[in-house]
Amino acid sequence: MDRSSAGISDKYARSDNDYNQPNDHADSSKRGRYGHCSVRQWHNPPRTNPGRNEFYRSSDACPSQHLQYRSVNPAQDFNALIKPEIMDDLVNKSYHFGHRYDGRNHGQYAISIKKYTLAAERPLNRTEQSQLIHLLQNFTATPSWNWRSLTATLHSLTSAGVFTPHNPMDQSVKLTQAALLSTLLDAIIFNCNQKPQAMDIEARAIANLLWAMAKLVDNGLERTPELKEAVAALLPQVSAHKDQFIPQNITNLLWVMAKLVDNWREWTPALNEAIAALLPRVNAQKDQFNAQSITNLLWAMAKLVDNGKERTPELNEAVAALLPLVNEQQAHFKPQGIANLLWAMTKLVDNGQEWTPALNEAVAALLPHVNAHKANFKPQGIANLLWVMAKLLDIGQEQTANLKEAVDALLSQVNAQKTNFKPQGIANLLWAMAKLVDNGQEQTPNLKEAVDALLPQVNAQKANFKPQGIANLLWAMAKLVDHGLEQTPGLKQAVAALLPFVNTQKSQFNSQDTVNLLWTMAKLVDNEQEQTPELNEAVAALLPHVSAQKHQFIPQEIANLLWAMAKLGDNGQEQAPELNRAVTVLLPQVNAQKANFKPQEITNLLWAMAKLGELVELNAVTSTFESLVDKISENPQLSQQGILISLWGVMVCCARLFMVSNANKNNVLEKHIVDLFTRLEKTSPDNEEEQTIIAMAASWLGRASPVAPHYETLISKHQSHFRDQLQSCIPSLQIEEEKSLNSLPPVDLILPDHNMVIEIQGKFHYVSGDFKTRNGSTLLKIALLRKAGFEVIEIPVNQLWNPDLIIDQIKSRVAIPPQGHGSASVKIGCVDETNVTADKECQSSDPRYLAAGEHLEKQTDKPKNRKKKRKKTHKHFSKMNF
Repeated sequence: MDRSSAGISDKYARSDNDYNQPNDHADSSKRGRYGHCSVRQWHNPPRTNPGRNEFYRSSDACPSQHLQYRSVNPAQDFNALIKPEIMDDLVNKSYHFGHRYDGRNHGQYAISIKKYTLAAERPLNRTEQSQLIHLLQNFTATPSWNWRSLTATLHSLTSAGVFTPHNPMDQSVKLTQAALLSTLLDAIIFNCNQKPQAMDIEARAIANLLWAMAKLVDNGLERTPELKEAVAALLPQVSAHKDQFIPQNITNLLWVMAKLVDNWREWTPALNEAIAALLPRVNAQKDQFNAQSITNLLWAMAKLVDNGKERTPELNEAVAALLPLVNEQQAHFKPQGIANLLWAMTKLVDNGQEWTPALNEAVAALLPHVNAHKANFKPQGIANLLWVMAKLLDIGQEQTANLKEAVDALLSQVNAQKTNFKPQGIANLLWAMAKLVDNGQEQTPNLKEAVDALLPQVNAQKANFKPQGIANLLWAMAKLVDHGLEQTPGLKQAVAALLPFVNTQKSQFNSQDTVNLLWTMAKLVDNEQEQTPELNEAVAALLPHVSAQKHQFIPQEIANLLWAMAKLGDNGQEQAPELNRAVTVLLPQVNAQKANFKPQEITNLLWAMAKLGELVELNAVTSTFESLVDKISENPQLSQQGILISLWGVMVCCARLFMVSNANKNNVLEKHIVDLFTRLEKTSPDNEEEQTIIAMAASWLGRASPVAPHYETLISKHQSHFRDQLQSCIPSLQIEEEKSLNSLPPVDLILPDHNMVIEIQGKFHYVSGDFKTRNGSTLLKIALLRKAGFEVIEIPVNQLWNPDLIIDQIKSRVAIPPQGHGSASVKIGCVDETNVTADKECQSSDPRYLAAGEHLEKQTDKPKNRKKKRKKTHKHFSKMNF
């Protein structure tokens, strides 16, 4: 999942707004605005109230009355907050003072609602919210409210969950929420637009108001023009008051910036200026931050960087100032703080932060606390922490004992909380487990149990995954299977549940999702996943994205895509025009970015282009190979597997040139065969796949093979039946089966007296099984046999519908007069390539290849065990590690 991120839910960013009696006010007017509802109109009578520093006393209004809400305390139940008399008193206060009313009583009532939720240790539930909203229909903010009242009201109502959207929600509740919020935002915008001398907003109010707005957005409130305007009006005040912010204000404000960017995906000059003004304050006040602030600050900086914030010197200094504090205060972090800190540090590194000793010490200090607090982590914390462990290994950190213990401790909690994970958490967990295994994590019982516990949740929540979650989940399952995880019914059901969503959400996948999904489909098929209609539809839905997104792919993605195309074609994926087009549009991207490919990516590209065989135009293959292979031969650190794969790919390219009658020998590529073979000559591979490549290279160079591969032989029913027919028609003909020539893989049939080889070609000798486009493996074997002096006749199995016609052709080749069979004839195709695109018909008439006729029966193939033999032969040197 890399471009992928773990979501962090911040519960820490709170601020106290229980103001004392307000002592100022402002006047003027403005109409409340909200897109779909009407709100109370504001009037603008002449200002007659006293000076700014004077304020009314509550006793001036109603000497004998005391608002009942003033006696509300956290111990009282909710019913005390929703008495109609409370709202009557508020309305009377506002009416009595008119434009001189500064909103203090409304602010105090809002604070009492927040205190109730603090005592209950939860926000308002849906029922409470609905009851309260109906009471608040006449709760209206006006421009005369002062900053303290506006701040207390917006902050308290937001904290209590008054504006939190629920699903479903009564329309009247939505309208009242909208109207109330509209008047509050309008008053804030109005006050922000006053002249500087009229502005007396406090630093704490700026922080609390922006915190409330960010919280509204984070809770799912629609991004209205009014909310955007209110945020934009407040942001310049951050720079103006930067020297007045206390540590908690700085923390909350940077959390706000991170949340706004994360939810709105927009960088404005005012936002950049506010961040730039705050970052130096982190370093200046570093000794005053508590554990919670350290957590929130590092989380905010990680989020900002993850959303595109440049890592400026000020940001780097702020991070460097905070990291030592993690070690110092490690005993004071709560479980969620531990999860957020480790996530933040990992995200910073993932976005280019240097792995400094201070960062290493901070991570090392926190890891033991994961094990100690394992029972206290919430589901999201577990998901984020396992993502962290996977990322740490993925960026090259050592798998220490503490890290292993942390992973094991977290895995044990997955099963216990399996029903509590949200869709994103499920996706992050399975991605993390796949990454852990991919980086050497042992598949312990805890890990297998965790995977088994999550797979049913994929099916249960299949409709709730976002496009990236779908891509990450399918990638994770393919990775786990590729590392030996059994394809249980639960895993197959999870894959089957997600595949239809690839098609329905195809327009929402970005370029990385496209790459990962096609890689996934190829891996699943390569590991014998059934090619269901849903899988084929998913591939067909993704292939057009390759053409549309071709300029967005980075070098690794280009290599992965071509690998996936080759694998899909190698496993019988239908050769639709989209597959051909995808390959065609990617090849120019290879040449355009040839200087940027890493050695492993070049190896993968060489294998893929070779494996696609005649699907790729020969000139394109030759020019691309020449531009890439130099970097492979010159790399002394290339692994043995990389050398083997490269050697095989170059041989296929040379084989294609060899079989074109008018093609010149490519001395550059031939030299690379020598160089690569020399690097392997003294090795002693112990598996058949590696031995086969070395034996092929030796044969190509005309040298004695340094290895003697032991080939498994399997005779297909088509081969056996045809042999019997041929022997019956020509009893004197000597026929041998499954014989290895020059240490090469066994041939199907050989006529030793005539130096002739007959190959019965099943669909797996062709790209996408089309019986027209031979793949690289087939082309190399034919070229090696011909180079060794054998005449080769290829018979596609779908032409065995009329063996007599084929046998007549063989008789003509061995100089035995054929018997007449009426006017029927077999179309003779070509084994040689010409410099034309692969889908054009062959122009020469080489009798060594018996092509498929026009009247074909249903495609048949060798038995299933023959397919497994083919996969075993080539899987090792075609397996790529992405």
